[in-house]
Amino acid sequence: MFGIGPLELVVIAIVAVLLFGPDRLPEFARTAGRLLRQVRQLVNNAQNDLRNELGPEFADLDVRDLNPRSFVRKHLLEGMDDDYDDDKPVSNSADLMESVQRLPAGQRAPYDPEST
Repeated sequence: MFGIGPLELVVIAIVAVLLFGPDRLPEFARTAGRLLRQVRQLVNNAQNDLRNELGPEFADLDVRDLNPRSFVRKHLLEGMDDDYDDDKPVSNSADLMESVQRLPAGQRAPYDPEST
């Protein structure tokens, strides 16, 4: 839960009891619960509004996909895993050099002036 371990949770609970006291702690917990519920409702409404405004082609929109890290992982790196073939043996650099066609000595490499 939020990367908090059990020891940290106990320390937070002890500090909360010391700061707010046992009398005001239940009231503070209710207020925090209401605030969390309102924030969740606000986020859900914003997501639904975004889906409705974008139209039916974005009905499966997940806001977490808009995070740049997950976007790169999902759209770029996921395709690379599909290209990898386990049955194909991995060639070494000597095999690759044998397949390269070399130009005869003194001949210039082909040049395309329209490519630059």
